[in-house]
Amino acid sequence: MYYANHGSHGDFLLVWISLPRRWRLSTRPVAGSDYWLTNKLKRFIIQNVFNALLIPRHSDNPQSITEQMNHALQAGDSLIIFPEGTRNTDENEILLPFKSGIYHLAKSKPDTEFVPIWIDNINRVLPKGKVLPVPLLCEVHIGEPLTLHEDEDKDTFLTRTREALLALRSSENECNEFRQNERSGFRQNECNESHQNKGAAS
Repeated sequence: MYYANHGSHGDFLLVWISLPRRWRLSTRPVAGSDYWLTNKLKRFIIQNVFNALLIPRHSDNPQSITEQMNHALQAGDSLIIFPEGTRNTDENEILLPFKSGIYHLAKSKPDTEFVPIWIDNINRVLPKGKVLPVPLLCEVHIGEPLTLHEDEDKDTFLTRTREALLALRSSENECNEFRQNERSGFRQNECNESHQNKGAAS
């Protein structure tokens, strides 16, 4: 289970293309049916290209959504989810509070591994309401997998998974500092070496 911050409808695509090709074949984004089934083009993309697991975002029966995702995991699929539950368009809010769905999914299938993925700059590349992306760079930071601890309660798990995601943003800020230093005469390859070392450690 891959979980990420949510800034645009293009988030799942960045997560998906960041994975090795052999993993993509069994990885499905969890997406809102109320958005993706509104016209033929979006329906074709989300169903035929990405084989998404479509769910109603404003369902009165959240348990049925958990069951849908659980069945997909049991069938051998990996899923991409966004625990904030909605796109974060508030520039003053780094990460919205997590909804409880990620905990209930972990509770129903405790051996599930949750991999945090931080997406940087996507809300500027594909702003809300826009169809065509702005030509800017995005970065994807992938962290270590987490699992639900024995007897771990909901608030503790939500806090732990959220903090794991925010920690990846710190590595992004470190590289931004490297780039700023490079403009003052430092070498850019220090940032690249830092990322390579962290990737090897992961």
